[in-house]
Amino acid sequence: MGYVGIDVGTSGVKIVYIERAGRISHQVTKEYPLYHPEQGWSEQHPEDWWEATSEGFKELLTLISPDAIKGIGLSGQMHGLVVLDENGDVLTPAILWNDQRTYEECSFLNDEIGKEFLTQHTGNIALTGFTAPKILWLKKNKPEIFEKARYMMLPKDYIGYKLTGSMFTDVSDASGTLYFDVKNRTWSKEMLEILGIRKEMLPTVYESFEIAGTVNEIASVKIGVPVGVRVVAGAGDNAAGAVGSGIIREGTSLVSLGTSGVVYSPKKSFSVDKNNSLHTFCDASGKWHVMGVMLSAASSLKWWVEDVNQSDYDTLLREAENTKAGSKGLYFLPYLSGERTPHHDPYAKGTFVGLNSSHSRGDMTRAILEGVAFALNDSVQILKKLNISFEQAMVIGGGTKSPLWMQILADVFHVQIITHSNTGGPALGAAILAAVGDGAYPSIQIACEQLDITNHVYMPIEHHAIIYKKMFPVYQNIYSSLRDVFEDIYLVEDSL
Repeated sequence: MGYVGIDVGTSGVKIVYIERAGRISHQVTKEYPLYHPEQGWSEQHPEDWWEATSEGFKELLTLISPDAIKGIGLSGQMHGLVVLDENGDVLTPAILWNDQRTYEECSFLNDEIGKEFLTQHTGNIALTGFTAPKILWLKKNKPEIFEKARYMMLPKDYIGYKLTGSMFTDVSDASGTLYFDVKNRTWSKEMLEILGIRKEMLPTVYESFEIAGTVNEIASVKIGVPVGVRVVAGAGDNAAGAVGSGIIREGTSLVSLGTSGVVYSPKKSFSVDKNNSLHTFCDASGKWHVMGVMLSAASSLKWWVEDVNQSDYDTLLREAENTKAGSKGLYFLPYLSGERTPHHDPYAKGTFVGLNSSHSRGDMTRAILEGVAFALNDSVQILKKLNISFEQAMVIGGGTKSPLWMQILADVFHVQIITHSNTGGPALGAAILAAVGDGAYPSIQIACEQLDITNHVYMPIEHHAIIYKKMFPVYQNIYSSLRDVFEDIYLVEDSL
């Protein structure tokens, strides 16, 4: 008997099955498309998530008995806006976390409603990735859709709805909407009034490990799981990934190197830094965390390898390994989808700076790896300024497949980097939450103590760390120098 975790990611859904915390017996991944209908837009069809989830369960159930599943936990990409009509049918494609169309709406919220008001009622300020600006955009640009809207939810919660027929979310995922009171763990009445939506349109909020519903008859027929299997509320992908990595205590840190890049540190109590440099969200264990997010982490390498070079990862990473730290003075700004932390800039562009005829493709590949590390280091340095401990970091995500990249992180951060052989990520965390919710473990803390982790440790190479310490201020200055240029480029592109 065991538990299933579902992670609704940006590129696909991952489903894992565990028989005890940390030990994945089986896992299945099913991909689905990502659409960019206009510059800066990023969308998916929620129906694709459900179909992929259904296909994933069918494959999983060729490996285990349906009766072996005692509970299901959910995780997924945060911030996406899913809009349903009165019959529960999807009205429009989901606007995703990395969509940049809501710059005007963010300006309205930050400048007219005011950052102080937003911080007081939500703990955060408006960013283009968050859900509240998306609702304002929908209201302004698609009023006919907005008028038909009866329910609004987040990506993983749509899967929860399809599984159970109930509409629910959890505190960690709700924290990224900008209409959730993070301090008090409830929807913000003040923000709902500003957005022009009613509380009845939103899911019921649970703690991540609480049971929120059970598999209904329609879902049972679709996916093959017995009626009545318990479904816990789950968590946003980063909070779930932290559980799956055992990073739930203050003083520990997590770095996620997936499509986006995240620096994550748990906190016992709620607090907001005065500059709103980082996000303050609820975590999956009843407490809080602070988090910095960059939008194009491993996706920068994917773009370079698959789209630009149409090559394979092994070849390009091998070339990068044969180059020297610092890439001969070549810099890469990994802002292919704009940037979030610390710049809050939807106009930012991906940029090579310092390129000359001596540079090889290997230098350019390494510069991308280093550029992503520098972008993450922006958040690390903010943590340190806030006196939040960052002595070592657990790293998860697809980027961990590259030992070179892990060593670069250790050198740039100048701390010990730890990876582990367990590749379940947020899906594993979701399965652990299901086990806790079902009573298999008395708490998340005790479940995490059972994690079956084989560590690989990367220590900083001192002469590399010295090089990167000199390069990092230059990297930061490049963005500062180009910020206005990026906006000019955007305006020209928009007119073409």
